[in-house]
Parts: sequence; structure tokens; C-alpha cells
Amino acid sequence: MYSDRINALPPYLFAAIDEAKAEVKAKGVDVIDLGVGDPDLPTHEHIVEAMCEAVKDPKTHRYPSHNGLYEFRKAAADWCEKYKGVKLDPATEVLALIGSKEAVAHIPLAFVNPGDVVLYTDPGYPVYKIGTMFAGGEPYPLPLKAENDFLPDLDSIPADVLKKAKLFFFNYPNNPTSAVADMAFFEKVVEFCKKNDIIAVHDNAYCQMVYDGYEAPSFLAAKGAMDIGIELYSHSKTYNMTGWRVGFAVGNKDLVKGLDKVKSNIDSGTFDAVQIAGAAAMNESQECVDEMNKIYTERRDTLIEGLKAMGLEAKPPKATFYIWAPVPAGFTSMEFSKVLLEEAGIVATPGVGFGDAGEGFIRFALTQPVARLQEAVERMKKLQF
Repeated sequence: MYSDRINALPPYLFAAIDEAKAEVKAKGVDVIDLGVGDPDLPTHEHIVEAMCEAVKDPKTHRYPSHNGLYEFRKAAADWCEKYKGVKLDPATEVLALIGSKEAVAHIPLAFVNPGDVVLYTDPGYPVYKIGTMFAGGEPYPLPLKAENDFLPDLDSIPADVLKKAKLFFFNYPNNPTSAVADMAFFEKVVEFCKKNDIIAVHDNAYCQMVYDGYEAPSFLAAKGAMDIGIELYSHSKTYNMTGWRVGFAVGNKDLVKGLDKVKSNIDSGTFDAVQIAGAAAMNESQECVDEMNKIYTERRDTLIEGLKAMGLEAKPPKATFYIWAPVPAGFTSMEFSKVLLEEAGIVATPGVGFGDAGEGFIRFALTQPVARLQEAVERMKKLQF
């Protein structure tokens, strides 16, 4: 019934988690969900108000422009210059997105031919691999290991793989490991991609979820990155707008144009009213983001303290709202996540769900209030590991 490309896909990680969670809930269990990275905090009020006003304007009710409202692209360019030190032409180097996920899926369609290799970090966002498969490309994982601070070893890639490599997906601050990368690493990526004629695609969805004074740099700020790179931003986590589906791509104008060619043939753009609200989010005060990060800092510290009390050594992340923790000795990541769900009513994501290199770890999302996180810790303390 289904096409070969559909039959070749692995089960989508979060769909499987939702099914398992539903089964436990059906038994009357009070489930604490620390699985999917979907903020529990509401969209900031001034953004909602901007949306309400925009929806009332009949001009927003028609088909949007395929590349986005100029005012949205201008707001994105101004935001990148102010907060990331990257100067962009909103007319040619910025593209509105229906969330960054669709760009991850569409970029291989723009640049990858059947048989081309796409490099991607593993563990990583599952769509890096799936989008590659849809385009007929060959996904090649680059393992992220704790001993390398969860940065890929670019020197380990075999020569025959490099000859066929066309794209490199990477993501810092990183989902799921919460690792961060410095400018020295980004400069190495630029050198690597230029040497091997590879397009660099940096997924920067978590760049504003930062703690303890850390600031996440833009890959495009690295010297030469604009020559070979495109960077993806999302309003989802920064402004608690996961359901709104809005973000933007920036970078080399030819790469942006290639993605736009795919989008103009596949989708009808992002609803204008959502773009107007998205522009307001970027143009107005970012104090709401700072306040949100204070909340996540308290949540992070609460869960880290509890995990350590159980003997699970997890480093406090500098960014993202994830904690990447090693599972107890004697467990696989799937086994441990099953124990947490069935015996403690806690949903956490097994590391292997993000790729083979994620085995031995589990991801907790800080998407519950402190009181619920404290309850989760108390439940975990009662388990025998």
C-alpha cells in the first residue's frame, strides 16, 4: 500500500512515545511528561495581542508571499544583527518558514541528488535523517561522544564518504545532548565544508534558551560561513510558539533561494498574521525571553539536584531545556525509559531514539513546573536501580 520511501522509515520517535504514554494514562496513572520538548509556558502576551490585531485585518486572509512578508524578513535580519552580530539582506538572505522543521525536511530536496551523502550529528533531530531519505540521499551519522564534548570528529569521515557528501546538518546548542559549540568549532566546520564542497546547515533553534551568562553564537558569524552556510531559526522555543509554526532561514543567498524554490512549489507560505506576530516578537523587548530563562534555570537546577541524589551524574546544561543523563548501569536507554514510565509514571526520551550514538543516555525536557519536577525526583528515588 505504502511507497518504498515510507516503508523504509523508522517509527517516528515521539509518536511512539505518545502511544506508550496514552496506555499508561489509560490505567489511571498521573503521568509527568518530560518527553517531548514542547514548552508548557504560554506564548508571551504582547505576541498574542499582535496576532489578534493582525487577524482582524482582511489583508492577512489571503495567500501569503512564498518567501514571507518583507516586514518579517526585515525584523529577522535586524534581530540577527542585534543579537548574533550577523548582517543580512532581508530581500535575498532571509526566508520565512513554517517552523524550522519544514526547512530541515525541504533542504535536501533542494540540493541532494539520489546517492549523495548527507552528514548529520548522531544523536540528533530525527528529521535530519528522514528528510535525507525522502530526497533519495544517503544519511551518514557522525557520532557525538561525551569524551569529545558531544562535538563530531570531522577528521574521522572516510575519504569515499567525503567524495559523495553534499550536506552537513549540525545543531548547537544541541538537541538532545544540550552541548554547546564555540566559534573555533564553527570555523573548523567552515574550513571542512569549503575543502570538501559541502553545504553547511546549522539548526539554531535553541540559541536563546541560555543560562548562567552563556551566549550562543551564530554559525554565520564565523569567517567564511556565509559562503557555504545556511542557518535555521525557530520562534517555537524562544517565544513559546511551537503551535504557531513560524521561523526563518538565513545565510548564503543562493542557498536561501534554493530552499525557496522548493517551498514555492510545495507550500503556500506562512500565514501573514502569524508573521506579523513573529515580527513583533523579534522587534519588541526580549525581557520576556530573559524571564523565561530564569524559570528554566530553576527547573534545571531542581532536576539536576534530584538526579545527582540518585547517583545519576548529569551536567547542568548551559543552553536548551534538556538534561542529557547517562542511564544506570545494567540498563539500555529503552529499558530505563520503560521503567520510568511504567513504575514511576514519568515520560523521558530514550537516547537511542535520536540515533545509535544516543544509547546509554536519556533525555529529560524541562517542560513541567518545579513542583512537578520535585514530584518526579521523589518518584525516581523510590526505584531500585
